[in-house]
Amino acid sequence: MPKTYDLIDLAPPAEKAFLVAVDTGAEDGWSAQESLSELANLAVTAGADVVGAEWQNRRHVDPNWYVGKGKAEELLAAKRETGFDTLIADDELSPSQQRALEELLNVKVIDRSRLILDIFALHAQTHEGRLQVELAQLEYQLPRLTRLWTHLSRTGGGIGTRGPGESQLETDRRIIRTRISKMKERVEQVRQQRATAARGRDRRLWPTVGIVGYTNAGKSTLLNALVGSEVARAEDMLFATLDPTSRQVRLGDGQTAIVTDTVGFIHKLPHQLVDAFRATLEEVNRADVLIEVVDAADPHHDEHRATVQAVLDELGAGDKPRVVALNKADLVERAALDGSAPAPAIGGAVLVSALTGFGLNTLRAEIAAVLASLWTDVDVILPYTAGELLARVRERGTVDIDYRERDVRITGRIAPALAGELEAIAERWQEALLADASATSA
Repeated sequence: MPKTYDLIDLAPPAEKAFLVAVDTGAEDGWSAQESLSELANLAVTAGADVVGAEWQNRRHVDPNWYVGKGKAEELLAAKRETGFDTLIADDELSPSQQRALEELLNVKVIDRSRLILDIFALHAQTHEGRLQVELAQLEYQLPRLTRLWTHLSRTGGGIGTRGPGESQLETDRRIIRTRISKMKERVEQVRQQRATAARGRDRRLWPTVGIVGYTNAGKSTLLNALVGSEVARAEDMLFATLDPTSRQVRLGDGQTAIVTDTVGFIHKLPHQLVDAFRATLEEVNRADVLIEVVDAADPHHDEHRATVQAVLDELGAGDKPRVVALNKADLVERAALDGSAPAPAIGGAVLVSALTGFGLNTLRAEIAAVLASLWTDVDVILPYTAGELLARVRERGTVDIDYRERDVRITGRIAPALAGELEAIAERWQEALLADASATSA
């Protein structure tokens, strides 16, 4: 009888992570404990096993140790007790702070920014996403070089490539700067491709709607619910979706919009990510209207909204028209579970549940109303030969159409870009009528 062998699990054991934070009182609405709770979720998302956490109240972070010297030495006792092999700080560490803690504790030390970058690298699925994550990682690593980057040089380096007296570290810095330059060129190509695609949408004159919000607020689930099928990855984890997904969504009254799901925001989002993902986040700037998705069941949703607003302001999209979708209503409102009452729209906010479908029709109507508020009044006369344009007018406006003997009169409200096209054709038609009248009278 053949022997049977037990399968050996070759997966490496999870890193034991210990979290540390400094509470300076500077974070509005965020205590160190609350920020550490979010940091723990990030660490778990990255695959770590969180074995403990400590925080310290200080007026300022220590320039040498991040925490005070005494607290840093207390971490040695925590290491003996928990056996942690990775220390994660809740703020971005300077290179000297990182080195000091590593030498004291003899463990790997990373900060919140590096942890988020690692999660982005883990979840980036497309070529575009991987490009932007790598660029962010390189820019983060540049000031922290410790002779780690010569492996990036394939054909360069060696005899004849170094300047007089150039050190190995200087060579590594030159290599990584060259790579950053190349990555920026490739990300710029992505930006141009997105701009070309956006111009195509503009030619079709479809309104555009961008979904924004704090990570794990349910943006992808909401897009799937609006479309009626699963088109975006939706999981209960931080930063499940990095790459934008765009789909047509019917809003009612014959209106169609292009709705785009974008990357989620988070407290203390590394500036390298905002810079690197600017090509993707430009979808937010191009949008006519934003849907801000808020987790209505999260006790920190006000702080989350402040974080989202800060990032939108940085992108130059903070004043865009928006509709607030208070998502996960099934966790806070009984009607969202049994449908006993319709979802109201109050002050531009709609209580919805992307999971149960509660409030989606109200949300569609609210988006359509905001888009309609951006429209302009028209009263034009077009020839019957402009049939294709008439079809788009019906799709992109609220109009009355009067079919007359020789032409069509259109009155109502439509999108500004379409109004300009109508007025140009109407002007040419009037010129043709005047020329015809002149010829007849002659």
